[in-house]
Amino acid sequence: MSDIEYQPQAIETRWQAYWKVNQTFCVDATSSRPKYYCLEMFPYPSGKIHMGHVRVYSIGDLMARFKTMRGFDLLHPMGWDAFGLPAENAAIDKGVPPADWTIQNISAMRVQLEKLGLSYDWDREVTTCLPDYYRWNQWLFIKMFERGLAYQKESTVNWCPSCETVLANEQVIDGLCWRCDSTAAQKRLTQWFLKITAYAEELLESLATLSGWPQRVLLMQKNWIGKSSGLELRFPLSESKDTLTIFTTRPDTLFGVTFLCIAPEHPMIPLLIAEKAERTAVLSFIEKAQGQDKTVRTSLTLEKEGVFTGAYANHPLTQERIPIFVGNFVLMEYGTGIIMAVPAHDQRDFEFATKYNLPIRTVIVPTQETESVPPSPLQAYTDEGVLVQSDIFTGLSTEDARKAICKYTEKEGLGKEKIHYRLRDWGVSRQRYWGTPIPIIHCKQCGAVPVPLADLPVRLPEDIPFTGKGGSPLSQSPTFLNAACPKCHLQAFRETDTMDTFFDSSWYFLRYLSPHETHAPFDASTAARWLPVDQYIGGVEHAILHLLYARFFTKVIADLGLMEIREPFQNLLTQGMVIKDGAKMSKSKGNVVNPDVLIAQYGADTVRLFSLFAAPPEKDLSWSDDGVQGAFRFLTRVHKLVSRYSHRDHKASVGHTENTGVVSDMHRMTQRTIKRVTEDIEKFSFNTAISALMEYYNFLSSEIEYAITEESSYQEILGSAMDHLVLLLSPFAPHLGESLWEMLGHPPSISQVAWPSYDPAYVAYETVEVVVQINGKIKAKFNAQAGTSDDILQERALAEPKVATAVAGKQIKKVFVVKGRLINIVL
Repeated sequence: MSDIEYQPQAIETRWQAYWKVNQTFCVDATSSRPKYYCLEMFPYPSGKIHMGHVRVYSIGDLMARFKTMRGFDLLHPMGWDAFGLPAENAAIDKGVPPADWTIQNISAMRVQLEKLGLSYDWDREVTTCLPDYYRWNQWLFIKMFERGLAYQKESTVNWCPSCETVLANEQVIDGLCWRCDSTAAQKRLTQWFLKITAYAEELLESLATLSGWPQRVLLMQKNWIGKSSGLELRFPLSESKDTLTIFTTRPDTLFGVTFLCIAPEHPMIPLLIAEKAERTAVLSFIEKAQGQDKTVRTSLTLEKEGVFTGAYANHPLTQERIPIFVGNFVLMEYGTGIIMAVPAHDQRDFEFATKYNLPIRTVIVPTQETESVPPSPLQAYTDEGVLVQSDIFTGLSTEDARKAICKYTEKEGLGKEKIHYRLRDWGVSRQRYWGTPIPIIHCKQCGAVPVPLADLPVRLPEDIPFTGKGGSPLSQSPTFLNAACPKCHLQAFRETDTMDTFFDSSWYFLRYLSPHETHAPFDASTAARWLPVDQYIGGVEHAILHLLYARFFTKVIADLGLMEIREPFQNLLTQGMVIKDGAKMSKSKGNVVNPDVLIAQYGADTVRLFSLFAAPPEKDLSWSDDGVQGAFRFLTRVHKLVSRYSHRDHKASVGHTENTGVVSDMHRMTQRTIKRVTEDIEKFSFNTAISALMEYYNFLSSEIEYAITEESSYQEILGSAMDHLVLLLSPFAPHLGESLWEMLGHPPSISQVAWPSYDPAYVAYETVEVVVQINGKIKAKFNAQAGTSDDILQERALAEPKVATAVAGKQIKKVFVVKGRLINIVL
């Protein structure tokens, strides 16, 4: 009988329909098995999935299927991060309502994900732009408002004077408005904030509990929170009773202060420049500085610029008059927005002082140079040392001086020790339409009043003109804008800002638990069953903001009494990017590979297998057409091998059959492969797990002819081996796994079959002696496990001391390896 041809499209269509009809991946609410919550970061519905999506979702699906077969009750949901600026831009450019554009894209992308055969429980799908989701955004916002965690204050935003609208950071390109190319300015507007700083210490301390997170992500979060211990000190103004408060982590440099520098956005500036001749110059500089991107202003390579305010402050200890400058390198977001500048011991201050010919006073020297103070330095000295020219603190080490100066200034009532965080409260106001309306009503008599919970959701209006001009689009809808105050019932108006879309993604993993719940954001008993998320998977680009906000929300929601956990994600995997032609795949670079085209040509299993095999998940994946074709060839060969065996009358079941000799070798190879694949999946070494499957296939394909002609016991053990090959392959290529499982005579679905276990007695490797020769002469011998790869054996051989000495300085022409026995190095 001829081999059955591998037709992936027909196989995949059939099994996707089977899974859907039989609800194979729906959660069994009555299950008593241990739980496993597997989650990938949900996508923005742009209309098309790309290979980055394929990669992360293939990883998640592999883990979900593997854990199911390992005996866990799986929760594996999917949804849509559906609010955001692109939908609003489409409304402006194409005249398509944002809701229509978004829902159409969701429909298209859902079809694409279904074609990949992903094991999602689609009954739990959430879409953040629908009222049944964003109602709970508003509910959570009000609860935060009631606890003082949501508040308003004035803040600086990007502003286009031509379009008369606030610009998101991504809408400012090279300092210009993305739409009209006008120069973007900085403008002070009243904005809504969430008080994430109230949880700064817990967010920092609980990082130590996240043992399942990558160390680099933990470090990124730690640095972002940025805890600093130091001194908060008041500098009295020379001409008034007001003071300027600074924060420094280096109080030991206090006697080296030669000027103060204040952020261009600081509210004290009008007081400093009042009736000063420098007023015009200061205002002109502020306008220029505020037009610079803040990331540019914090760059080490930024040219430090500033202007004298005309005002002076008195040094709190020496009473020296110190000039006050406005500087482009000082931000309101750091410390108090004012720095005491010590140019001899801070490089930014040094560059500024050098540019404007300001004094540079050395007050710290290396320990061995305490006898004399060096002349004006050529660069700032920032290391530890000993204090000089520092009054009663002279001679102290920098460490001792920090403590002594803090203690002294506190005693004198001049300052106090304080902890500062780099973390700033989260600005959630967006002057855009396509987002969750902030549920606040502004009343002249009562102030900001939350919408009653019973009146939620506050729905987005549909009578909105999209012009890209004139501030928030919601302010253009009279029916939305005008409302009665819930307290006094007088005429009032609604908040017209919408929420940052990070608000949506900060708790979506909780809504998956009970997406149809109507009395709360989620059901508490369901949360107790499923939380925390056991495995979270997504891009490292979300390592700071999204993950930090999700951790913050989890703590707030726990404090609301809705759940017990305080950390949302037990384990985190951050996958690398997909690279083609040396750059990240993107439309702008013209290097995008369409997954639909690949699926139509090779099938979803091939695309999935390639994305899992081409690189370890945490590394960037370099695109390779040859790699895709290689994955397809492997699956084709497995299909051919199993179909040839399945034509035989004898069918073996998965199990253990005692045999001797060559039969025992077959069983040993099977057991070792089970162990390798199992352990590699558990540690996310998917590429090496697939390599083990390829080796196992090669072994079985070489044995099938023997099985056809030899004794029945060998045919039986080969049948068991075929079953194991298909079982181990199935999480990687689930459609083919289902088809081959059925071909071997088993009922569907393979995804519900228990993962095979291995017998430790059969996985111990024998030790062999490896001889190392150089030009045919024996130089060394060492022991290694049988089956060790040629590359590792060659590496060990070259590391042998006598071999390393013999080849030092010589060119190796060739290395011959006799499998597991002999290595001959030809010089």
